[in-house]
Amino acid sequence: GVEVGPQPQGVVRADILDKMRKIVKHGLDFVQLFNEGNEFPPCTIEVFKIMEKVDYPRNKNDEVIAIIHPKLQDQDWQPLNNGDPLFLTLDGEVIAYKGDCIVYPTFINEAAYYEKKQAFVKTVKMKLTAKHIRSSV
Repeated sequence: GVEVGPQPQGVVRADILDKMRKIVKHGLDFVQLFNEGNEFPPCTIEVFKIMEKVDYPRNKNDEVIAIIHPKLQDQDWQPLNNGDPLFLTLDGEVIAYKGDCIVYPTFINEAAYYEKKQAFVKTVKMKLTAKHIRSSV
């Protein structure tokens, strides 16, 4: 499957549809070239590995007591360092990220994840290396 976004629920956007068509075309082109016996050289790619889901701060009654900090909003895939703001309480207090490494938050403040108690997902950047491949047919 291919998930392309961000796109608000119930909205069709031409730019997002175009991105989806392009990625599907690239996938189909790869399959065709592979099936024709083309060899693909080794490659390295940066990826983001999900480390943990982070919930909104809550009180003892399980009620949300802070919102995504404005400096974090719309910063998906951007580095988050120790001390950077994460949340802003309804009283105006900043809750900062406390971590021992740089993380890359994503799915920040997505409406579809509120009910799942997920404010964002912490990821780490890593590199994957693939060996060359060629169809054996």
